[in-house]
Amino acid sequence: MEKINSYKLAEILGCSKINLTNTDIDNVSTDSRNVSSTTLFIALKGERFDAHDFVADVIAKGCPLVIVNRLVEGVPAEKQLVVDDTLKAYGKIGAYNRSRYKGTVIGLTGSAGKTTTKEEIAFLLRQFASVYATGGNHNNFIGVPQSLCEIDMNSRYAVIEMGMSAKGEISYLTNLVKPDIAIITNVYPMHIEFFENFEGIARAKAEIFEGLPQNGGVAIINADTNFTDILQQCANEHGAKIMLFGKNYQPNAKFTTQEQGEQYQYNAWCALKVVEALDLDVVKAATYIKDFGALDGRGKQHTLKLPNGGIYTLIDDSYSGQPEAMKLAIKSLAAAKCDGRKVVVLGKMAELGNTSLAQHKDVGKLLAQTDIDIVVGVCPEMKDMLAELPADKTQYYFENKDGLAQFLLNKLLQNGDKVLIKGARYSSKLYQVTDELLKLGE
Repeated sequence: MEKINSYKLAEILGCSKINLTNTDIDNVSTDSRNVSSTTLFIALKGERFDAHDFVADVIAKGCPLVIVNRLVEGVPAEKQLVVDDTLKAYGKIGAYNRSRYKGTVIGLTGSAGKTTTKEEIAFLLRQFASVYATGGNHNNFIGVPQSLCEIDMNSRYAVIEMGMSAKGEISYLTNLVKPDIAIITNVYPMHIEFFENFEGIARAKAEIFEGLPQNGGVAIINADTNFTDILQQCANEHGAKIMLFGKNYQPNAKFTTQEQGEQYQYNAWCALKVVEALDLDVVKAATYIKDFGALDGRGKQHTLKLPNGGIYTLIDDSYSGQPEAMKLAIKSLAAAKCDGRKVVVLGKMAELGNTSLAQHKDVGKLLAQTDIDIVVGVCPEMKDMLAELPADKTQYYFENKDGLAQFLLNKLLQNGDKVLIKGARYSSKLYQVTDELLKLGE
């Protein structure tokens, strides 16, 4: 981050400067293992941890200043900035650092594909200028302030991802980010158990437009997603210039995607719309799309060895189990060329509330219509999916992911097979299966 004095920090946070250590800070950390003599340490508190326990340690390591929500005994008071909420303090510091950034900020949210789209936008913009982008999927109340504190001030563009699971969360984040361009990739019934209805999710996503500059911001919206009319209405209310992408709003440039599937088309259309919004060369940008591949855990394909000889293709889409994304992944596998059999390993889909049964059944109905040869369901919820399959489609059920990798390698997969693995990351833990397969198949 840009160098900042401790007195200025106190001013930003509304703290007293009396007896405060006068020091300069050039980086922020919430990890007690990663501090230096110019680090500001922020003591966050979660359900299962309290970083106040490590304040004395970071001071002993040479950290000159900490932000706490209570004075920590045994630590010089002049090295502690006391606030009501350390997490909100982190947000204020991130917002201040963002205010000093002179480049263009692109903010995005959506129900699925945010991280991949963010990376593709950054990839294309790097063909024109220097770009900073959110690391990984650091898109929450901790990740967004971190991203804002770490902005490369010399970059021309910054791409910041924002996530949510409840109303008001995007509103908070976008007012930290203050994007010049705000994007909604799609609206699906993700986290619907936390909302009264599906429309509520769309309106929560549309909160991203609140951070746009009045009568000067750009809203980029998927024209083919759910509640597009509501998204446009909300963008209009904030004086945004609206730009649409989708089947009827394609760029005037030909391109091919490295991966096959509708979702990859939409990611590319969105990224090219950003290029257009920035008055950059869309035709030039389109020529680079073929060089952008799927990310780890988000559709990346691996050619791996089988224990007894032969190879198979693993499609690692294990990061998320969102229903619409799952259906798109299934359709992509069904349409793909394959020398052997097509196999899907699907884990439960989470946070669907009272729509869960219907959503799992819908996935089964879709699978029943495809030429996919083998279906493996993982977690009790997937029994409802498996029940929709015809008798001639081979199926297996696992209560959890334990032993699944060994079953696939030693009993199921054959030379030339192509296997898709997808499910809710923390509920089904199928990412641990892909990790094991990758390790064993190198």
